[in-house]
Amino acid sequence: MKSYKFLIVGSGMTADAAVRGIRELDPNGSIGMIGSETDMPYARPPLTKGMWKGRPFEKIWRGTDKLNVEFHLGRQVTELDPKSKLLRDDQGEEYSYDKLLLATGGSPIRLPFGGNEIIYYRTLQDYQRLRALTEQGQRFLVIGAGFIGSEVAAVLSTLGKQVTMIFRENSIGENIYPSELSNFLNDTYRKKGVDLVLADEVASLEKTGTSFKVQTRGGRTFEVDGVVAGIGVRPNVELAKSAGLKVENGIIVDDHQRASMPDIFAAGDVAMFPHATLGKLARIEHEDNALQMGKQAGRNMAGADEPYTHTPFFYSDLFEFGYEAVGELSSKLEMVTDWQEPFQKGTVYYLDGGRVRGVLLWNVWKKIEEATALMAEPGPFKAAELKGRL
Repeated sequence: MKSYKFLIVGSGMTADAAVRGIRELDPNGSIGMIGSETDMPYARPPLTKGMWKGRPFEKIWRGTDKLNVEFHLGRQVTELDPKSKLLRDDQGEEYSYDKLLLATGGSPIRLPFGGNEIIYYRTLQDYQRLRALTEQGQRFLVIGAGFIGSEVAAVLSTLGKQVTMIFRENSIGENIYPSELSNFLNDTYRKKGVDLVLADEVASLEKTGTSFKVQTRGGRTFEVDGVVAGIGVRPNVELAKSAGLKVENGIIVDDHQRASMPDIFAAGDVAMFPHATLGKLARIEHEDNALQMGKQAGRNMAGADEPYTHTPFFYSDLFEFGYEAVGELSSKLEMVTDWQEPFQKGTVYYLDGGRVRGVLLWNVWKKIEEATALMAEPGPFKAAELKGRL
């Protein structure tokens, strides 16, 4: 049996950040890390951004191996006994801990067909697989028009590939952007040569030699050399649930990342935490939350006893456009747009009951702190009061 003062289940950015948090207060305590991926912790955002623009491959690594951590990679934890503080993995290895962090992340939602022929873009191996396909093939299908789908489609188009996007909505980012911005993105992608198949979905996928024959429910048929899907993620809560931890759409934690049983913490994509600014439980699947929450969880495991009050932000790059955003972005909320230049540069405010719940900074930079402060104000705000605010 392996015994650790600190044991981390998960080997992503949250896990790496937790190690760094632990080491700030405990330079020598033993740390074990169990991860289902075979790679050590690496940065995920470059997989849809910098890696396609020439960023050196070696810069992806987080350097966790320099922090005195014992790794158990390519393993899946199958059992957790909180009373005995014991875990078992799929290779029969057992582990004990003083403090445990569940940083199990999320798994892509999969389609009921296609099996492993579809690349559910999330990991370094997914990047390497798609990269290899782009060196041989020219025609690609992207399923979904959310964060991953829109970024991957833009990347492939920039490489000169023939890209088809198919999604259920009527426009790119329909669920988060104002309709005029979402429609503008449709026009932008089409001008870049991307074929958009709107309000439709893939009905079947058949491999024919090295290519794929795809048919949609709307009756369209086409052949492609690779298929990428980004249709959402589900939190990996099965282990926590089987151990009796409180679980909803994620592992429920308090503002110190403590789960519902002693000496167990959770952080990152899998954790539902009290969002200090929004005043409600939230689960956030973005880099900033992984790094900040992971670090705070590590510090608290090592005895810091500090609340997590950070308001996470996120960002995206779509061709020559980019944005930073904070809070809730939902087209179901009241939206106030403040364009400095229509669709080129501006701010979108998302309001609920006159209070700002989210801010989209479209080609506007270094305003996250001001946007976060605005969200903390009780309001109520009228549209005219937000014009020129950021």
